[in-house]
Amino acid sequence: MKQLAFCLAASAALAGVGTAPLAAAAGGTSVAQACQGTIYLTFDTGSQSQAELIGDVLKRQNVRATFFLANEKTVRGDYSLDRSWSDFWKARVAEGHAFGSHTFDHVYYLRDAAAGKIAVKPQFGAHAGRTEEWTTQQYCEEIRRSDKRFQELTGHHLDPIWRAPGGKVSPRTLAAGKSCGYAHVAWAKAGFSGDELSSEAFPNAVLLKRALDGLRDGDIFMAHMGIWSRKDPWAPANLEPLIMGLKQKGFCFATMREHPDYLIKQ
Repeated sequence: MKQLAFCLAASAALAGVGTAPLAAAAGGTSVAQACQGTIYLTFDTGSQSQAELIGDVLKRQNVRATFFLANEKTVRGDYSLDRSWSDFWKARVAEGHAFGSHTFDHVYYLRDAAAGKIAVKPQFGAHAGRTEEWTTQQYCEEIRRSDKRFQELTGHHLDPIWRAPGGKVSPRTLAAGKSCGYAHVAWAKAGFSGDELSSEAFPNAVLLKRALDGLRDGDIFMAHMGIWSRKDPWAPANLEPLIMGLKQKGFCFATMREHPDYLIKQ
């Protein structure tokens, strides 16, 4: 039923009407046929320069997405899981989005180390920039830290999913996440937004066309909520055109809770 709701929203956008008339016909087959596939939009925290815009676009387009949260420094001078971001995250919870861990200190996996340990480098926090060797239990606890903070901010737990910074994993880190109940979420090759790349070499128009041409049913799409290094930010130019373009192709949208490989119970 959740995916059908997204199909209704997509159909309404194409028809230029509200969802109420379509909802009345939810039991029919013609509405369901409007959904030619499902795309899973996901966003990792970053500089948060585009956070409010992303929230506004998703709400306006009636699209649910999945957010992966780390406590990263933002353009406001605070951190993305500080109390100052509580209202923002509460609003996204109320809108029905899904949420996963991105490790609390945005910890990069470097390599598997001796004695079953994992070599890592936190980007933020007390040990920022240091190479450390963690046990799988320490790695698991780092994933959980984001959940604990999210609960403090919103009263809600994260969903049992996580994404490694940079997408860098090994069987050992995947097993560490699984040991404490978290499944790793990567992204499709066509789902790489390119918002980390140079805007001179990869202008927004090129990235938008690549996504619209390449995305297929079931693909997971990944972008950030702001990238410090990109001079021409991705989201203002591309997010709404991407969603509208995918709707025109007949795609619907769902969170990772509805993904067939995860199917998270609420």
